[in-house]
Amino acid sequence: MTTTRIRRERHWLAVGAGLLAVGLAAALAFTFAPGAGADHAPIHAVPLTTAEHNEFTDNVAVQVRDKPGGRPTTVNNLHDASNIAVGEFTVQPGVWFPWHTHPGTGLVAVAQGDLVFIYADDCVERRYNEGEAFVDPGVVHTAYNPSDTDVTVVIATFLGVPEGAALATPVDAAEAEALNEACGAQAPAPLAAAHDH
Repeated sequence: MTTTRIRRERHWLAVGAGLLAVGLAAALAFTFAPGAGADHAPIHAVPLTTAEHNEFTDNVAVQVRDKPGGRPTTVNNLHDASNIAVGEFTVQPGVWFPWHTHPGTGLVAVAQGDLVFIYADDCVERRYNEGEAFVDPGVVHTAYNPSDTDVTVVIATFLGVPEGAALATPVDAAEAEALNEACGAQAPAPLAAAHDH
């Protein structure tokens, strides 16, 4: 096995244990809903690219304009979108992501089930159904699978992720607790340190 392949597999193992769960301890803190087998990870991540980050061979800049319902338009200018990462995330029924941020911008497609996305600054639950997509602008947020019985599968493409950077950074435990209280959320407490995922 090559060093690059080992590094890539370690990176995506961290994703599986982490992005949406932000580390194994947070993943173990999730409660499974009825029907979810104990042999299923709360959030399971699979890389869809062959490297931790894929690089565009040309100089690529991207502008993403987004206006979710009830929010002002955001404009994310990625002057260097050269590193991207793509992964598939399977979220068990009732499972929440910890509160976290991402570098760059994420483009998220709901491939199966539904996902509820919550910005920390407005606490509004925005539901995205199978076949819909949304922009994750890299601000503090959480998300969860609202079903009691069905898994949710999302495909996330992260643009402009600096080489070697974590794909997500959790907020600290005190902020997570305050956000849960303010938003009526049930996001798990994150680990103290950021993790790759």
